[in-house]
Amino acid sequence: MFSSLIRRRQHQRPMGEDHNAFESTTFSLTTAVPRPSERRTDDRLVSMLRVAKLRDENDREQLIRVRNVSAGGLMAELGHKIEVGAKVHIELSSQNILSTVVWVREGTAGFKFDQNIDLGELLAGRKPRHGFRPRPPRLEVNCKANVKLENSYYTVDVHDISLGGLKVEPIDEYCLGKKVVVVVESLRPIRGEVRWFSDRRAGIVFDQPLKFEELAEWVGKRLELATLKAGIRK
Repeated sequence: MFSSLIRRRQHQRPMGEDHNAFESTTFSLTTAVPRPSERRTDDRLVSMLRVAKLRDENDREQLIRVRNVSAGGLMAELGHKIEVGAKVHIELSSQNILSTVVWVREGTAGFKFDQNIDLGELLAGRKPRHGFRPRPPRLEVNCKANVKLENSYYTVDVHDISLGGLKVEPIDEYCLGKKVVVVVESLRPIRGEVRWFSDRRAGIVFDQPLKFEELAEWVGKRLELATLKAGIRK
């Protein structure tokens, strides 16, 4: 099954000819943890799976941008620093993978999975089904936001946020299907649409996804603030 997913080895192309290829995650058919200096000689395939969620031992969450994945580990860019040897959970394509940080270099880190994963299953799980794409990883947050709908304003609690949207409450069913502008603490105003409603909770999908760097910086600042407050209380 997995062999049918493998593409032929890519030929070298001049820089700039295919920018998307350089911006895509590389999947390697090995069990080694990817490293920044490695030159790959094995067959590989390219996917658009680029963002995952990381949760550390203190239940702090951040988004990471995945550059290379093998059956035994991955290399990713971090939004917030982490220590070598730390045990973390990585949410990757709806899989929760226990991992260990084995190296860190200039905002990038290597993670070794506690158990090798099935790359065929991972990739199969990322295929669009019935026209819907997999939902991007969500970060659980606890903050306020203002939602503007026409001439009405709602002050809501944000339960989680991703590059593509967020979940809020309380809000009225009248808002379902409406265009809104959301202002989350310290983030710029974001245009979106209320896509679902249930028991005064609603899901808002952004018209244009947030940039990874933008959300990562926002999460990093919140983590620093939480750490500072915790230090003051001691």
